[in-house]
Amino acid sequence: MLLLKLSAHDLLTLDSRDRMVPHLAARWRHFRGTDASETERFAWAESLVSLADDLVAAGRGNVEMVVECAATLDEEICPGAPRLIDVVLVGQHPERRVPSVQLVELKRWSTVTRVEQETADLLHVPGMKGPKKHPTLQLAASYEAFTSGRGPFQGEDFECGGFAYLHVATDESVRTLMDIDAPAGAYARVYTRDRREQLLADLRKHFAPDGSASMAERMLRNMGLRNTPLLDAMIWSRGTDTVFTLRGRQKQVADQVLETASKVLPDPRRPALVPDERRVVFLVTGGAGTGKSAIGLQIKGELEAQGRSVMYASGSRAFNGALQEHVGFGDRQFRESFTYFSNFITPPDPPLDVLICDEAHRLRDRSTSQFRSREEWGTGPQVDELLAASRLTVFFLDEGQSVRPNEVGTVELIEDAAARHRAVLVRYKLREQFRCGGSDAYVRWVRTLLGVTDGEPDVWRPDGLMHIEVADTPEELEQIIRTEALAGASARMVAGYCWPWTKPLGEERRLEADVRIGAWHRPWNADSDSFCENGAPPSRIWSVHENGLDQIGCVYTAQGLEWDWCGVIMGDDMVRRDGAWVFRRGKGRKADVPGVKRVAKPGSFDPKVKPRSVDDEEFAKLIRHAYHVLLTRASRATVLYSTDEETRNYLKELAGEVEIHGLRPTWENLPVEARSPRFARPKRGRGKRGKQRKGAGPQRPDPTLF
Repeated sequence: MLLLKLSAHDLLTLDSRDRMVPHLAARWRHFRGTDASETERFAWAESLVSLADDLVAAGRGNVEMVVECAATLDEEICPGAPRLIDVVLVGQHPERRVPSVQLVELKRWSTVTRVEQETADLLHVPGMKGPKKHPTLQLAASYEAFTSGRGPFQGEDFECGGFAYLHVATDESVRTLMDIDAPAGAYARVYTRDRREQLLADLRKHFAPDGSASMAERMLRNMGLRNTPLLDAMIWSRGTDTVFTLRGRQKQVADQVLETASKVLPDPRRPALVPDERRVVFLVTGGAGTGKSAIGLQIKGELEAQGRSVMYASGSRAFNGALQEHVGFGDRQFRESFTYFSNFITPPDPPLDVLICDEAHRLRDRSTSQFRSREEWGTGPQVDELLAASRLTVFFLDEGQSVRPNEVGTVELIEDAAARHRAVLVRYKLREQFRCGGSDAYVRWVRTLLGVTDGEPDVWRPDGLMHIEVADTPEELEQIIRTEALAGASARMVAGYCWPWTKPLGEERRLEADVRIGAWHRPWNADSDSFCENGAPPSRIWSVHENGLDQIGCVYTAQGLEWDWCGVIMGDDMVRRDGAWVFRRGKGRKADVPGVKRVAKPGSFDPKVKPRSVDDEEFAKLIRHAYHVLLTRASRATVLYSTDEETRNYLKELAGEVEIHGLRPTWENLPVEARSPRFARPKRGRGKRGKQRKGAGPQRPDPTLF
């Protein structure tokens, strides 16, 4: 759980614009399921702001303030763990240059008395029911957990202390808290308003004037609150060693699959005399960014390390292509581990031990292939082929990401298939999402904006995790995305399928500039399995290849992937009229160039979605889902543009102010230590595809700098 992560400077900026308390209250409601009390709201409005003021006064306004922070990585699966810490201050130690952390217990108490004269452990606070623990005793358990191997720094070298902050009290009114028999230890300091100068001096002693942002990035990465993007996890998921640490419910799912495999499947070193014929199906559902693929890749590596036969199947060429490009596998080696749903028409003999089916919402009714004759196509349900292929099948499913009418993967479909095969069905639901910088507020905003969920969207309130802005022109959007990419961030432009899509032309395999908005013309990513003119990459690796920035991606090449910055062009298939969304189908016309079409009537040009055989309700649902996918591809910032002026104005109203100090996460504004390019930055000039240096592959970034 994380309510807010901002530097002291930026927290004060947020508060000055009356955005801090409403945002904290909304996050509280999301995580706790109840409204924050007036006491909590007053504490945020007074104590947080007072602490931020003191940090700025000490010359340490760069220190990051993490509000309502868990003490351990496994908070969800350890019910007896300490409660959340009010504030964790994170910076760099001025002498040792290692992370420096102070755990803070906020108290608005103005006076206290002892419950028992013999001890200062229990206190009476006027206006509060029952005895209260000494505030530093409340910190003791958190300090112990935070500094343990379960804490966010996982045994790394760092400085840690803690203090109780009573900014409205005087020394005399809370003398009991500082008596000789009061609790002692690194976490047991107490500051009142009389001790402000001492607090400022101690803050300078604990924190350097710089380096705080990178230290906070390191801590939040370990905690999964700004998680390593999925592609980075895929790159280094080669067995049990992965930079994607599973947390809470994710770890429960992975552990349960591994435990079930050990019970149902024979020991690969000692085949059973009497085969166990039981079949098990795991059905794991969750929205975008809840870690489904991370779980799948983790259990694949662990099961393979045990000697099990495992295949990883998906319905996405872009997902598989990006993975192959990064791990550096040759085609044959890749095909031994990764495949597609349609490749199990003939079941393997003997069956696989485990088949992992990612993006199961993309299951088709029947298996077809452009590489097989119709006689070789599947005749039964594709889901039955997958269940027949292995003893243990794991499906990862998000019904909200179905973007084509022939995608039939649903919970009901898999439940029915498991029953037909007499398989034991185990269900799991993932709720906490780690995409979009870990910003639940952003994901909820997108869903209400598009009408995927009920309710009217509010004006976006920056949360320090995700950033949104609306461009006035496609040129402005491209300039922002290119600037970030050239600075070192991963970045791509994507668009709704609102223009014709031309296959590469001529022997030179030229890409036609199909996406046309006024004088701004750009090509779609190549509809090709090989490189095209000027080194344009094939569609399966467009998302990760350095030359991919010159083309526009769509939902089919972006689904399942993410970048630091994503520019999203909304076309005329979804426009705002009279307070509601209107969905439109487009029509094309022949152009002067053979094989090329242009837009005659603006709207959707998706050949799978726009036909009249798709009814209006289904058409609208698929368009909403497609933009939901596109708008959740960024881990730091989304730049929006709509080709429709009325829609663009509507988006601008909802996006709110852009230039909020400290909240625009441009790559140049990040500290050097926090910049970790996902792949090579784009070339500044156009040219032939460069040859890769022999033996060179993607260089693993320092995992401490994400």
